[in-house]
Amino acid sequence: MSENLTAPLVQPEFDWDTVGKKQDFYSKEEIERLEVLYGGTLKSIVDHELVEGAVVSKNNKEVVVNIGYKSDGVVPLSEFRYNPDLKIGDKVEVYVESQEDKSGQLVLSHKKARAMKSWERINNALNGDEIIKGFVKCRTKGGLIVDVFGIEAFLPGSQIDVKPIRDYDIYVGKTMEFKVVKINNEFKNVVVSHKALIEEELEAQKKEIIGKLEKGQVLEGTVKNITSYGVFVDLGGVDGLIHITDLSWGRISHPEEIVKLDQKINVVILDFDDQKKRIALGLKQLSSHPWEGLSADLKVGDKVKGRVVVIADYGAFVEVQAGVEGLIHVSEMSWSQHLRSAQDFLKVSDEVEAVVLTLDRDERKMSLGIKQLSPDPWKDILDKYPKNSRHTAKVRNFTNFGIFVELEEGIDGLIHISDLSWSKKIKHPSEFTKIGETIDVIVLDVDVENRRLSLGHKQLEENPWDVFETVFTVGSDHKGTIISANDKGAVVQLPYGVEAFCPNKHLMKVEGGNAKVEEILDFKVLEFNKDSKKIIVSHRNTNEAIAIEEKESRGGAKKEGGSKGAGEETKKAVKKVKDNQEKTTFGDVAGLADLKSALEDKEQGKE
Repeated sequence: MSENLTAPLVQPEFDWDTVGKKQDFYSKEEIERLEVLYGGTLKSIVDHELVEGAVVSKNNKEVVVNIGYKSDGVVPLSEFRYNPDLKIGDKVEVYVESQEDKSGQLVLSHKKARAMKSWERINNALNGDEIIKGFVKCRTKGGLIVDVFGIEAFLPGSQIDVKPIRDYDIYVGKTMEFKVVKINNEFKNVVVSHKALIEEELEAQKKEIIGKLEKGQVLEGTVKNITSYGVFVDLGGVDGLIHITDLSWGRISHPEEIVKLDQKINVVILDFDDQKKRIALGLKQLSSHPWEGLSADLKVGDKVKGRVVVIADYGAFVEVQAGVEGLIHVSEMSWSQHLRSAQDFLKVSDEVEAVVLTLDRDERKMSLGIKQLSPDPWKDILDKYPKNSRHTAKVRNFTNFGIFVELEEGIDGLIHISDLSWSKKIKHPSEFTKIGETIDVIVLDVDVENRRLSLGHKQLEENPWDVFETVFTVGSDHKGTIISANDKGAVVQLPYGVEAFCPNKHLMKVEGGNAKVEEILDFKVLEFNKDSKKIIVSHRNTNEAIAIEEKESRGGAKKEGGSKGAGEETKKAVKKVKDNQEKTTFGDVAGLADLKSALEDKEQGKE
């Protein structure tokens, strides 16, 4: 047998990777060539990477995107809702969330890719001061929500326009241009502004307008804002202010009476500062001054009618025609001389008739009077209020020196404090009467030139001091009541209401100590002065007379045989005092009777 027949048979090594697969036999060189070609068609990607892909197919729920990886990725169609025109072949940006999920599928997100790209673009827009477009989605508190590159940005109401916006809803659903003004990367907040774009345009217009401004120039503007003190007018990028006093020649309470928001008006430039940042405008200056339309026939002494527009303490301003006013000073409202305010006579909106007192057309000033419509009560004062005539007046005011009274509207007079009472010493008029009460007076003197009346009240009665002179003679004794006291003495009320003064040293009582207020004691008149109406009395002198008499009585009882000479002297002293008392008393009887009779007659006359 041949040796080859007995040699073992050698089999090639078995390739287990080919089990169950179609057998394609490639050479080693062919395999290497194919691996290079295959590898060139794939990209190397990593998770959380932003890449670009192409739409290869789409249905009602998903969009298949090829990013050049070994498998395609699937993205929900809802992430492309902003782009309803998406079609196969469009390039889109996607975010690689995972190269392979549990089922081996590539996971992509277009929403995240768009957000990442948007934040990058927004930051670039902020840094580069770029103008971007956005879609106004809805209104929110204080402004609007804008979709910018898929990110919700906030547009404050103050950044919508250069003028105040009252209705935000008109911007909802519009695509507008914006500038990014603020980004908060921590909280992912974006603030945009449309006003910034307008301001840039207006700045150029503003420079052009400001360069041409001149005083007296008339421009057209739009009422931008109305305040209580004036109106702001947009002159096409430059704002000017019309002060309320420059809106109308007549008086107005609020600018809304003249203009309305967004109204187009012609204005004149009154003034502006060196930098031309503050522009003062006028509206009334475009019409002629109302004084120019005042009747040329109007003169001093003519009567005019008007409406009270302003009231002040010193007077009232009356509008006799639109823009023409006259002042009625409070002194020209009444013939009365006592102080009063204009509010006592007139109020705003009153229709009044007045007399022209002064008229200055150059200065555009007019003074009016209303008291001139009634006769001057001082014109026939001597006939109505002659000297020594008696009248009833109303108490109007007090001063330290007297009382001002009103006999009638425009006729005032003064009662001096010394002419109020014959007997009482009055320190202040409020002790005698009250404001608003009536009082009887007699005319003492009339000063027509200075319009002054001197009046009296006590002169309505006879001067009782003529009678008192005979009653309260020096040395006479009278009962008196102490009504007040001070460090110098006491005021004593004698009969008939007459007041006298008793010095401290004359207040000593018999039992010791001084008399007190409200005590009723005997007093002796030491001094009487009718001109100054002064009476000085003493209680001590009365006590001395009583003490002498008591001493005499005690001496006679104890010592009957006492000194005859001493007893005689005492008797003479007592007799002298008694004689003096009796003399005064007898001398007073007639005077007192006459005074009493006179007082009774007066009381009956009053009744």
